[in-house]
Amino acid sequence: MATDTEPETDAAVADAAEDGTMFQPQRMDLDVEVEEVGPCKKHVRVTIPRRSIDTVMESAVGEFTNQAEIPGFRAGRVPAALVRKRFRKELGEQVKQNLLLQSLEQVSEEQELDPINEPDLDVEALEIPEEGDFEYEFDVEVRPDFELPQYKGLKINRPGREVEDAEVAAFKEDYLEQYCVVEEVDRAAELGDQIVCGVEFRHGDHRINNFANLEFRLRKGLDFPDAELENAGELFAGKKAGDTVTAEFPISMESDRVELRGETVTAEFKIKAVKSVTVPEMDEDFMERLGIESPEELDDRMYDHLTRQIEYSQRQATREQVLEQIQAAADWDLPEELVSKQTSNAMQREILEMQQAGFTTQQIRARENDLRQHVLSTTRRNLKEHFVLDRIADEENIEVSDPELEYEIQVMAYQAGENARRVRSRMIKSGVIENLRAQIRERKAVDVILASADFTDTEMDPIVNADSEAVGRPVAPPAGIIADDAGADADEAAEE
Repeated sequence: MATDTEPETDAAVADAAEDGTMFQPQRMDLDVEVEEVGPCKKHVRVTIPRRSIDTVMESAVGEFTNQAEIPGFRAGRVPAALVRKRFRKELGEQVKQNLLLQSLEQVSEEQELDPINEPDLDVEALEIPEEGDFEYEFDVEVRPDFELPQYKGLKINRPGREVEDAEVAAFKEDYLEQYCVVEEVDRAAELGDQIVCGVEFRHGDHRINNFANLEFRLRKGLDFPDAELENAGELFAGKKAGDTVTAEFPISMESDRVELRGETVTAEFKIKAVKSVTVPEMDEDFMERLGIESPEELDDRMYDHLTRQIEYSQRQATREQVLEQIQAAADWDLPEELVSKQTSNAMQREILEMQQAGFTTQQIRARENDLRQHVLSTTRRNLKEHFVLDRIADEENIEVSDPELEYEIQVMAYQAGENARRVRSRMIKSGVIENLRAQIRERKAVDVILASADFTDTEMDPIVNADSEAVGRPVAPPAGIIADDAGADADEAAEE
């Protein structure tokens, strides 16, 4: 009989309660009401009868009795009334946890809810009554219910072509850009140069944002996440350090700043420096740094990357046609809350796919900016695409193996010049690894559709160098926020 281990035994009982090992569930006679309260959203009211609560309580008391060690009593011989009194709080929490877990699982199975997210349920606010039934209710987002249309034997136009030498040279130039030597020069800016400037954005008489130091490669256009300066090349070419460039352009219709959508803003760029950008000579040291033995090997790698990009573009084009032809299954609405929550997720998925296809950092950043400018409509479309392809994947019993996942991570790591283990670790930590797995599964679903499709081959346009430079900072941040990255210096610049 224990005499001095009371705190340890109490802790042991509490631990057993937490990990759920003290309860073997039995099916309950639930009273469930389910009501449609919006697109893909249901309100559920659950009533658990008193007899089920008592059964769960008795089971929990029995388990506590078997494990509790209380001075004066042998293990398993502690009176139930004493257990109920001594472990009142732990029993209450354990019974509530078991009732919720079992009833939610039973409701989901019996009502075929197929939830997308966790139910909107405040567990802490719930209390099990001393007498009578236990009732609780919640809202939950569920997968849309639709009839899966015929997806085999579709007629598809399949764009494709061979990689040209000029494309290899252009892509190699973009790829080597990350290794370029950048030096400040005392001359007028030319296309391809690096520009360093301070910039202030105004809407009418109001300053909406400013950057003390904005650095970008001078190309034909300049893309922000929420706007585009189409003639940047013309405006900056021929300008020197000390010159000022003024431009007007509209804010995207899908900007986070609702009141500025479609509004024209004025940007004043004060050039601080012009820098030349030079690719290192392809000598032995540089080739060793690239991990190649010859310039020809680099060309071969660029060819492989471009081939993957063509396959990506082909897959995107055929996927769009597939979805167009099964529009009858996608005529349902989506809740705006779901669209908002999935915005970031949808962007990550497309960026992951572009990384797998071997696009350069600049190309991906440009696509990311474009996505941000049309983020709501893009997310809504991508969500519908996901639900349709997910249903097809279920129908075809499609799964993603660990070797398939590892291969994609290896490709992404190589493209980014990183260690595959580090990339994998970062993806697991951020949760993006599941996005990648889902993306591969959906791609395999498209492959199943295309395997039975009736194709007509068409010519694809060549892949060309990006005409625009992408900047990762918005022109119009959320209201009340000015992305002033230089404190007082920027304020002084605004006053000049």
